[in-house]
Amino acid sequence: MSHNHPIVYLARHGETAWTLSGQHTGRTDLALTERGEKNARDLGARLKGISVGKVWVSPLQRARKTCELAGFGDRAEVDADLLEWDYGKYEGLTSVEIRKTDPNWDLFTQGCPGGETPAQISARADRVVARAKAVQGNVLLFSSGHILRVVAARWVAREPTDISRSLMLSTASLSALSYEGNVTRPAVLLWNDTTHVG
Repeated sequence: MSHNHPIVYLARHGETAWTLSGQHTGRTDLALTERGEKNARDLGARLKGISVGKVWVSPLQRARKTCELAGFGDRAEVDADLLEWDYGKYEGLTSVEIRKTDPNWDLFTQGCPGGETPAQISARADRVVARAKAVQGNVLLFSSGHILRVVAARWVAREPTDISRSLMLSTASLSALSYEGNVTRPAVLLWNDTTHVG
């Protein structure tokens, strides 16, 4: 990917049992499935040749294993701000199950009881964005779907309620954030690329 400005690459972890079942997976530390491991290696092939100054990874094993299998494990620094949204009492439930008792529930406006609010996850995303902008060169982040969607929203100075629900992310996908024209105009350069996933 040729571009004149620094790029922040967002790599979502590979498939887990709960991504298949649609269960909200916040802090539950699940392993990748066999297919998830293969897709992480495919992601590594997609990233081959990309120059990065920093690699940051969520502490959770699904992100760390994806990072390792993609070929960046030896360079990665664990960043607790890249943890997935804390779903609190909704951990392990599907959206359908949650809406049986809370029909109007919306993650990006309400957060989760006993978990994080949109303001709390936005604050974490803001710290990630600030650190990424301070790096001289490209940055590669390995994490989970909802936190990466919030990072993208905050990169373009939007609230999660404005944009995050519109930015779907597949497992083992690659996205990229950069600038249009100059650094005063942050932009989404690439979103949810899964052309490498077999």
